[in-house]
Amino acid sequence: MQFMLKDCWRCEFLEQDLKTSAGNPLTLAAPDKVIELSRRGGDPMKLEDVQAIEYAIQMGRGSVWLYLTEDQYRKLKKIR
Repeated sequence: MQFMLKDCWRCEFLEQDLKTSAGNPLTLAAPDKVIELSRRGGDPMKLEDVQAIEYAIQMGRGSVWLYLTEDQYRKLKKIR
């Protein structure tokens, strides 16, 4: 997932090839929602993971690997 701040936080989901879109982008109003979305994306986050996302948020853009379950992936693809 890539995220970038414009008027709001825009989150784009990509397939493993990092080129193909995996679903429609989401727009989030608050940066804490970006962190929450990252937490729901699979592996438990360590302190350094959260710090890296917080730093990327301060910079206005970043990315994170999500490890989705089959159900989460299906729902993401359905959003289209």
